[in-house]
Amino acid sequence: MPKRPDDDLFASTTMSFGDHLEELRVCLFKAVIGLVLGFFIGLAFANWVVAYIQTPLKSALEEHYITKAIRDMRREYGQELPPDVHRFVEENQLVFERVYVEAAEWHRVGKLAVSPGTKQNQPKEGVENPDVVSADAQTQPAGKGQPAGKGQPAGKGQPAGKGQPTGNVSATGEAGAEPAIILGRNIPMPEAPLVATRVWRPIQTVVKALNAQEAFMIWMKAGFVVGMVISSPYVFLQIWNFVAAGLYHHERKYVHIYLPFSLVLFLAGAATAFFFVFKYVLQFLFGFNAAMQIDPDPRISEWLGFVLLLPLAFGVAFQLPLVMLFLHRVGIVSLEAYLSKWRMAIMIIFVASMLLTPADPVSMLLMAIPMTGLYFLGIGLCRWMPRNKTPFAEGYEP
Repeated sequence: MPKRPDDDLFASTTMSFGDHLEELRVCLFKAVIGLVLGFFIGLAFANWVVAYIQTPLKSALEEHYITKAIRDMRREYGQELPPDVHRFVEENQLVFERVYVEAAEWHRVGKLAVSPGTKQNQPKEGVENPDVVSADAQTQPAGKGQPAGKGQPAGKGQPAGKGQPTGNVSATGEAGAEPAIILGRNIPMPEAPLVATRVWRPIQTVVKALNAQEAFMIWMKAGFVVGMVISSPYVFLQIWNFVAAGLYHHERKYVHIYLPFSLVLFLAGAATAFFFVFKYVLQFLFGFNAAMQIDPDPRISEWLGFVLLLPLAFGVAFQLPLVMLFLHRVGIVSLEAYLSKWRMAIMIIFVASMLLTPADPVSMLLMAIPMTGLYFLGIGLCRWMPRNKTPFAEGYEP
């Protein structure tokens, strides 16, 4: 005889409130164990991760300084630069800087550069230079009973000739001294006139730490975030196991659909933030540096917090279709409500994007636009996987 509709067909599978709390405790414990193991694994990759996540920042800094160098040269000469100059700056990553050099100092340095003892003035192999004596050259001993020649040590019992060295001689002519490494140590007083010129220096894209313990904290934070990413599949599995404990047997099969889908959405959100969003956000922010003529000096702790939290925010936000499908499956929100309230939903998406992203409109728009598409993807999933009114094939016969 068929069962009546008011009969509980799953009375043997129900769980009490205490059973649910016990299941939650077990799932949370397993999730924490997974996070701890992931954290220790993440510490092994923390150095590589910290170096890798600086890539978008350094690329944006290089682009900022290249643009600044071209703009400064255009302002300096009052005209558009030739294409060769643009290519030279971009390919060699050099920035322009105007400097002033004293004319007298210019001549003094030039004389020191070609003075005896420098590489430019060294004699060729096999050719003697009477004005320069190599510091590591050894003098030849005089014959027995013969006086020492010029530049030779005296023989046994013979005194050294006047002005003759008895040991190594430097390029400056001082006996026993090493070769001069620095020429012109005594810099004269400055004097006019000055010569205006330009120099080119490599772009400095250095991320700094301002205190001693900051690097250690960065290492720990990077290891924790990497551990979260590594252990996220296992943590999601434990969350879904807790949810599945409150479902009937015929509904638990959806866990095998939701879990991979949730993981794919999370990784897609994090990848979107790292490989796409950062480029435009940094261009927007550094544009204000250029407009206000303020050179950026990024700090590693602030950048790490920005570069790690934004992908996490995108990963969580990309769970929207899954949340919509879950609310529809449990009967909280109907498909008709999703369709009729889509304007309000988009407004809520933009407000949530404003709260989840930094205080710039670019990151907010780059999160809100994909989430709007994901909202309609969630509607498609609800239509593709409709909620059954009853799981029973047999009808009620009075």
